[in-house]
Amino acid sequence: MKWLTQLFSKTTEVDNIDSMKKFLIVGLGNIGAEYVNTRHNIGFKILDYVAQKESLSFETAKLGTVTEYSIKGRKLILLKPNTYMNLSGKAVHYWMDKENIAKENVLIITDDLNLPFGTIRIKAKGSDGGHNGLKNIQLILNTSEYPRFRFGISDEFKKGQQVDYVLGEWSEEEKTKLTERYEVAKQIIESFALAGLNNTMNSFNGK
Repeated sequence: MKWLTQLFSKTTEVDNIDSMKKFLIVGLGNIGAEYVNTRHNIGFKILDYVAQKESLSFETAKLGTVTEYSIKGRKLILLKPNTYMNLSGKAVHYWMDKENIAKENVLIITDDLNLPFGTIRIKAKGSDGGHNGLKNIQLILNTSEYPRFRFGISDEFKKGQQVDYVLGEWSEEEKTKLTERYEVAKQIIESFALAGLNNTMNSFNGK
C-alpha cells in the first residue's frame, strides 16, 4: 500500500502544480442584444477583444460562454457568465470548482463609475463599491479577497440617471478610444497570468 500512497502523493503534487498554471478570467456583463454595447458590459467586450485577437470562439457551457488559450505554459480560461450581473458569483464559483482554480488565480473584470473613463485599477481585494456583480461574487465566495480589474466608465450623468448611464451606450468620443484600452486590457490579463498580480498592479495601475 506504500506505493499507492506515494503514487497518490505524486499525483496530487502534479495536480497542484497544474492548477497553479490555470487562470480564470471573468468578464462581467449582462446577456441580451440590448446590453451588448453598454458601459456595464465592458467585461464582456474586453474578453471579446482577446478572443478576436487570439482567433478564439466562445462556446455555450454551464452558466456562461467559455473559451481558452495558452501562453507560455499558462492556461487562460475566459468566462462570460450568462446569469445576469447580479448572479455572477454562481458562475464564478462553479468554474473555479470545476477547473480547480484558487481565488488568487481568478481575475474579475468589471466597470467602475468611480474612475474616469478608461482608467485602470487592479486590486487584490476590496469592497464591492455598490457593484451588483462584485456584491454577488463576494456573497457566493464568502470573501472580498479576490483579484479584480476595474475599468473606469466615469460618472458623467445627472442625478437620478445612474441606471440609464450605466446601461447606456458609449459616446462617440469614448468609442474612438476603446480599441487602445482593449489592447491594454489584454496585456493586463496576460501579465496577470505570466508576471503575477503584484507586478501587474505596479505596471498598469493608473495607465
